[in-house]
Amino acid sequence: MPSTHATLVNHQVRLASRPVGQATVENWQFTEEPLADLNDGELLIQVLALSLDPAMRGWMNEGKSYIPPVGIGEVMRAGGIGRVIASRNPAFAVGDVVSGTPGVQEYWRVAADQLKRSGLAKIDLRVGSVTQWLNVLGMPGMTGYFGLMDVGQPQAGETVVVSGAAGAVGQTVGQLAKVKGCKVVGIAGGAAKCEWVVKELGFDACIDYKAAAPEGVQRWDAVREGLKQHCADGVDVYFDNVGGDILDAVLARLKRKARIVICGAISQYNNTGAMVGPKNYMSLLVNRARMEGIVVFDYADRYHLAIAEMAGYLKDGRMKSKEDVVEGGVAAFPATLNKLFNGENFGKLVLKVAD
Repeated sequence: MPSTHATLVNHQVRLASRPVGQATVENWQFTEEPLADLNDGELLIQVLALSLDPAMRGWMNEGKSYIPPVGIGEVMRAGGIGRVIASRNPAFAVGDVVSGTPGVQEYWRVAADQLKRSGLAKIDLRVGSVTQWLNVLGMPGMTGYFGLMDVGQPQAGETVVVSGAAGAVGQTVGQLAKVKGCKVVGIAGGAAKCEWVVKELGFDACIDYKAAAPEGVQRWDAVREGLKQHCADGVDVYFDNVGGDILDAVLARLKRKARIVICGAISQYNNTGAMVGPKNYMSLLVNRARMEGIVVFDYADRYHLAIAEMAGYLKDGRMKSKEDVVEGGVAAFPATLNKLFNGENFGKLVLKVAD
């Protein structure tokens, strides 16, 4: 490694303790370490931007899941984009822009035996920008694509409902469903988000779950009434990113043979007790419906197919990619992550680490 890099200091954010409820600054440890010379086969990558996703909250918890939890003292797991600044691996050259799982740090040193496990791959910035590679062309886009197409199996003319419609996964799901000829109804929090989803993304309608309710009436009635209005004949496919009361409201509107895609339950992630499950699950029996989970890593060998298809939609204007980019580097990570759970982000949440 060139001696100029040996003088660099890597700032990192590590998991100090497991959160109870929403993560606080006390759950994080800020560390720094000098960068040592590279060994044969290794790469040094400067992290440019990190993807902040609701799933990160689950990765902090102890217990069995689809992926091992982040260990106490480990750099917090995060997907991101970076540029190779030193290489002793013939497969990567200085200047290559790559995607992978660098974690919340400024520099990422990758050993030869970690390349495959880290998901490291070259990306082409002519196809999409850095932030688009973290959104429609990245993990959120892959989640939306395979969740909708493989699990939801939408058919032209069907009604597709997606919660978290203005978020990273939701915007991909809704736009893709429109491309496939479906009627699309989004659910989002706030009039501005709903207006954007309809006017900019082309959804047929969007239900504001934050809409003011009459005194003494639960706010979720806005969701129920919106579903009754915009899905009068029922829901064929529901792509669920939030869980909780909104999931229950949609379960009450299912058509026969409906498909429910369980992607996330952001309304439940910061619960201090157990997650609250659906009360209306018997609708699955009555309507002969199916509820199935989606874990994006199961489709890794097909990412290139989804990327090629959706890059085409971005190019011809049939899809858009909106990102909410926050500056401040890794030091801003704790506060920025919590924007996801407070509904403050508008679009795919990205933390900028370097130019």
